[in-house]
Amino acid sequence: MRKTILAFGEAMVEFNQSIQQRRNYLEGFGGDTSNFCIAAARQGAETAYISAVGDDHFGRNLLALWQAEQVGIQHIEVAAGVATGIYFVTHDDAGHHFHYLRSGSAASRYSAGQLPLAAIEQARVLHLSGISLAISESACDSGLAAMAHARRHGVLTSLDTNLRLRLWPLERAREKMIEAFKLCDICLPSWEDVSLLTGLDERDAIVDQLLSYGVKLVAFKLGHEGCYVATADERRMVAPHPVQALDATGAGDCFGGAFIAELVAGRDPFSAARYANVAAALSTTGYGAVEPIPRREQVEAALQR
Repeated sequence: MRKTILAFGEAMVEFNQSIQQRRNYLEGFGGDTSNFCIAAARQGAETAYISAVGDDHFGRNLLALWQAEQVGIQHIEVAAGVATGIYFVTHDDAGHHFHYLRSGSAASRYSAGQLPLAAIEQARVLHLSGISLAISESACDSGLAAMAHARRHGVLTSLDTNLRLRLWPLERAREKMIEAFKLCDICLPSWEDVSLLTGLDERDAIVDQLLSYGVKLVAFKLGHEGCYVATADERRMVAPHPVQALDATGAGDCFGGAFIAELVAGRDPFSAARYANVAAALSTTGYGAVEPIPRREQVEAALQR
């Protein structure tokens, strides 16, 4: 039985500003699809990552991270003479802000000819995000080709909207994301992203639009309000899990990884969303995108409480 969760995209080294001492930055790791893989792996899922890193200090640290987290690295290209991307997270009264140094990175140079097609054919789920498609034209072509190949071979496709208008203009984002929606089985949108992409501002109208593209399952991430789960047959709000949040960096990625891991484990979408809400909430109680991602035993303990 197929069980591997694959993700395609870019991972980066993160420098996250300390709220208490703003001149200090904590070094960590990020990249939405990498965070997703780690979150799924910490829930016990079998995962592997499709990407490229530079043959540099940061790339080697990422490879070591994935190995430590039991995320398969057999589909990672190591590119000589090309940098691994990095980014900074700063904080103020308006929230957290991202500042990237990723132009020309190894992952942005990824091409469709590098895709591990045989591995995609054997996976249970292939996951991408809007960022996977936005970092370059070749990455966009690669991501869409991977989704199409997965669809042809009966592999479920998962897509997190993660819209970053610094990476591409809205007109192109709409065009390419509609292509992706039409290849997507499970969509994990956030409100600001999907309202901009669809031009709609009502929750059920947005869900109707996504389902009209052929999406089979929508898990609409609504932050502190919880999650709205929808299929062609049923729609239901799933309650949030209250915590004292410190840093929401990567919380949506954690939700996605936990949600897909639970689906692969055989849970129904509503139970999976309840579990993922708890995992995402717990991930906001520490700093950085990776370190606070909870493991299964932590999530299950919180659910029991």
